[in-house]
Amino acid sequence: MTDGIFQFRVGNMANFTYVIADLQTHLAAIVDPSWDLQEIFQLLAKEKLKAKHIINTHSHFDHVFGNDEVAKVTGATIVQHSNSPLHKDKAVVENDVISIGSVNVRVLHTPGHSKDSICLIIEEKAVFTGDTLFVSGVGRIDLPGGDPNDMYLSLYSKVSALEDQLTVYPGHDYGSFPVSTIGKEKQSNPVLQAKSESEFLAFMGVG
Repeated sequence: MTDGIFQFRVGNMANFTYVIADLQTHLAAIVDPSWDLQEIFQLLAKEKLKAKHIINTHSHFDHVFGNDEVAKVTGATIVQHSNSPLHKDKAVVENDVISIGSVNVRVLHTPGHSKDSICLIIEEKAVFTGDTLFVSGVGRIDLPGGDPNDMYLSLYSKVSALEDQLTVYPGHDYGSFPVSTIGKEKQSNPVLQAKSESEFLAFMGVG
């Protein structure tokens, strides 16, 4: 685990909720709050953290329905991509930087699973991939807002271009391990082995 990153497996859909903390200033952001919110509140109290932001990797219900309660309890602002149709206090786009004390979070827009999907790059050490990339898999493309062509471009032009050493923190616990690295996923994730877009689309069952 990267220092200042706390991972929680929550609910019955194997979701991950995260807390990103600047351990010097004790400011924090909560990523994709959904079930088991008391665990988050207990961590904030234990570590004496002040939640500054709620950041959603995309707007599907299982990644956002804890937003209102967390915002009410902590006063944190809700941050989502500008394409999200949901309530947000701050809209972000590609390459925007969200500051959590001295910790900088860079936004990578990665549509495919949904139009508003984003990955969050933490100080060039870690990347929160939401439902864009899982350990040994990728997010579904058959839900409303999903697009297989967008997913190909996001995975092969953006995610695969990230530094190999980045720790991957996915949106769900669907793999053999709860975390991975970009390098490991490029080597072993079957969805990242296509030699062309048509091969990728065939693997995903479309095209």
